[in-house]
Amino acid sequence: MPAPSGFTYRQRGDGSVVITHHGRAAATLRGARAARFLAEAEAGDPQEVMARWTGNYRRGNERTARDHPRNRS
Repeated sequence: MPAPSGFTYRQRGDGSVVITHHGRAAATLRGARAARFLAEAEAGDPQEVMARWTGNYRRGNERTARDHPRNRS
C-alpha cells in the first residue's frame, strides 16, 4: 500500500487544529485531542498520523470490492 500523502495541518490561534486533505477540510481537532495530535505529529511521520486521525487510511481495494458481483444487493 502506498504511503499517505496530500495532508496538511494548521494550528489556529484558539488552539484548534484543522487537518486538510488535498485542500479540503478533513478534520478539526480541539482541546486535548489537538494537543495529542500535535505531539504525535511531531514524534512520527506527519502524513501517516494525519491519515490515521482523519480515518483516511483505508485506501486501495474498497471500490473494487464494492463493485464485485458478490457484494451487490
